[in-house]
Amino acid sequence: MAFEWARIHKHEEQIEMDVAERVSDYVLEFYDVECIEDLTEQQIQEILAYRDTLNEFSVMQSGFSDIINRWDSQEFEEIHE
Repeated sequence: MAFEWARIHKHEEQIEMDVAERVSDYVLEFYDVECIEDLTEQQIQEILAYRDTLNEFSVMQSGFSDIINRWDSQEFEEIHE
């Protein structure tokens, strides 16, 4: 019988959620804000610049991308209200 890992996607999802939570917690504490939506465009640009310095295979990439995407989504909604 060949090695297999049933439902590995569940483990991957948990790891992604853990990374997103860790990055979010760090960013919120660093900028002393309550939520992602409270970040300024300048702060998001700093986060984007930092993310781009990471190795393309860094597991943290997805956490920073999640914050940037959430902020962008909120900005888009405010513009189109």
